Amino acid sequence: MNNFRKLAIGFWICIILTGVMTYIARPAIFTPQNIAGLLVEFQNETLAVYLLLSILRGFTLLPSTPLVLAGTLMFPTQLWLVLAVSIFGILVSSSVIFWFSDLLGISKFFETRKPERVAKIRTRLERPTGLAFVFLWAFFPFVPTDAVCYVAGTTKMNFPKFIAAIFAGEMILCSLYVFAGSYVMTFWSA
Repeated sequence: MNNFRKLAIGFWICIILTGVMTYIARPAIFTPQNIAGLLVEFQNETLAVYLLLSILRGFTLLPSTPLVLAGTLMFPTQLWLVLAVSIFGILVSSSVIFWFSDLLGISKFFETRKPERVAKIRTRLERPTGLAFVFLWAFFPFVPTDAVCYVAGTTKMNFPKFIAAIFAGEMILCSLYVFAGSYVMTFWSA
């Protein structure tokens, strides 16, 4: 695992541990009213952090789903903005993985841990239906989009077509997460 990925995961773990320890020490801080007030007071900063996390998420190879759903919870009145930030973060991280997977150590991660899967993905991408495969992979919620981004970069797939397929698949999936998630939250809170 390369140093940047270790640092990003360590930072992520520190944030989670800090939140848990704060919750244990001072649970009164975590009332819905206090959290809502904090988000309103620091809305611009929170949105900037959300954007940064959406971009950096790809470097840790963590799925985007929890982050998209968290954005829906944090910004329930700005669903289009959540969708835009989520898609932007996915496109940036997908592009970085496509172009710089060797530099980031992602190629070593996939090639040593899942060589059979990488070979199967590569075979599918090299077919004439490769772009449709990228689209479906990006749309399907139970597979890591980062894997197809890495393999597409190694096959020298046409980047504009590749990123368009990622955009289309992720746009449908994230739209479902954001708008259906908002509907479910509204339904349950009523």
